[in-house]
Amino acid sequence: MKKRRRPTHLWRYFILMIAVGFLVTVVFQSSLIMIVEEIFKVKEILSVSQNRWILLGVIFAGFLIGGTTTVLISRKYFVPITKLSAEMQKVAQGNFDIQIETKSKVKAIKEIYSDFNLMVKELNATETLQTDFVSNVSHEIKTPITAIEGYATLLQNSNETTAEQAEYIDKILLNTRRLSELVGNILLLSKVDNKAIQRNESEFRLDEQIRQSIVLLEPKWSKKEIEFDVDMEDTVFSGDEKLMIHIWNNLIDNAIKFSPQGGEIKVSLKKENGKTKFIICDNGPGIPENEAKHIFNKFYQCDGSHKIEGNGLGLSLVKNILTLSGGEISVRNAEGGGAEFTVIM
Repeated sequence: MKKRRRPTHLWRYFILMIAVGFLVTVVFQSSLIMIVEEIFKVKEILSVSQNRWILLGVIFAGFLIGGTTTVLISRKYFVPITKLSAEMQKVAQGNFDIQIETKSKVKAIKEIYSDFNLMVKELNATETLQTDFVSNVSHEIKTPITAIEGYATLLQNSNETTAEQAEYIDKILLNTRRLSELVGNILLLSKVDNKAIQRNESEFRLDEQIRQSIVLLEPKWSKKEIEFDVDMEDTVFSGDEKLMIHIWNNLIDNAIKFSPQGGEIKVSLKKENGKTKFIICDNGPGIPENEAKHIFNKFYQCDGSHKIEGNGLGLSLVKNILTLSGGEISVRNAEGGGAEFTVIM
């Protein structure tokens, strides 16, 4: 068993730095006092202006030496720590593909860098294992789900089923379709995460694709009597058409889900500063401020009342597809109420 390294505490080095800084300051002050005393001894020989220039020169030299010492100490101790802090922020955002090096000769800093690299390596391995497991399991259960849905559809079309049996069949179909959608999203998300999806770039009408998405979801928004306020410019876009449709399907479906009965959804698309900007806004309850930063995480759902309607993968899939395509998405609560999502590509 590998012997565990005894950690060296950085606070010892910080105390040493403070002591060195204090000592340097005392030496500078003593030297300055001695030089001033010497100046006063020869003040009868030197003019007042000469005395002033000598004093200013000594002060400047003190600042120069003190500043140089501070820079050297900062480069040796604080720069590596600042760099480590920046990399830790990336890890906190889910980037585990990081390994950092340091030229510092301080043992404590070298140990911290080594431990950080080991931690990120283990996190990356765990993330890969989890992703592969979920992907493999999802792939394996997709076939039996499809079979169940097929047999239930056959039973639904049968004339021999009773009203009670028909009700059960409808519930089976509803849940198998939800499960099938979940599996499909997991597999697609896994491919996007691992950049294993084959992209086919082409030019297409983005505004028409968004309209097709709205039409596709017509049964859902018609049931809730939702009105659409659509303002879209004719927009030719170059990208993966089959992949991009998942963005609009998820964002529009999300807006429908959180809109009240008889609500309104505003959709706009336009060119701005050389980029394509898409905005969708519902008039639902909005997003609590403390939960807004989590809504793009996998399986995260901020409103328990709507959990039965989704699986928490839609917005995560949207963000990952946009990241892969060089786009970005942001969300805020609109002034009139509801959530407003902005996509820039």
